[in-house]
Amino acid sequence: MRELIVTENSTIDGVIELTGDWFSPGDSDPGADLSDVLAALHEQRENADAFLLGRVTFEDMRGYWPKQTEDKTGISAYLDSVSKYVVSSTLTEPEWENTTVLSGGLRSEIERLKSAEGKDIVTTGSISLVRALIAEGLVDEYRLFVYPVVVGEGRRLFEGATSVPKLRLVEERAFTSGIVLLRYRAA
Repeated sequence: MRELIVTENSTIDGVIELTGDWFSPGDSDPGADLSDVLAALHEQRENADAFLLGRVTFEDMRGYWPKQTEDKTGISAYLDSVSKYVVSSTLTEPEWENTTVLSGGLRSEIERLKSAEGKDIVTTGSISLVRALIAEGLVDEYRLFVYPVVVGEGRRLFEGATSVPKLRLVEERAFTSGIVLLRYRAA
């Protein structure tokens, strides 16, 4: 059975909302070495063949990544080729190749995806969707890339959550940039 992996960028104080430039140290520090972070993201891409998004994040990504013709990270090529699933009750034409709109009940749609043959299903951003997945108990693993900044305000991953399972740390990996990857699974 496939697993659903939530991958989020987070600040030390738990903010996952991507406001400002805290999540892109390469922009504020052109000399920052992110090669080890990009290698970790590449590992994740190698183990996933499905990408799950909420409508807003999907539309943001669709407006950006297909236009990145000089992308040396491999993210653009991956996103163009991977099977993308967007959860939406309003979107009818995804306008991005390899995209399927999921408009049925969240639990049944995700259980159907998880029971199909394949590799991991990864979701990122999509705060409302991820919170709904957490509430439904559908998340198998959390991968948090924690950036060494405090922003004080913004939406947090588990804000308002009442049904988060007990989690156990399965990996912690520090990168040269100061970013730390924390992987958690249900205990």
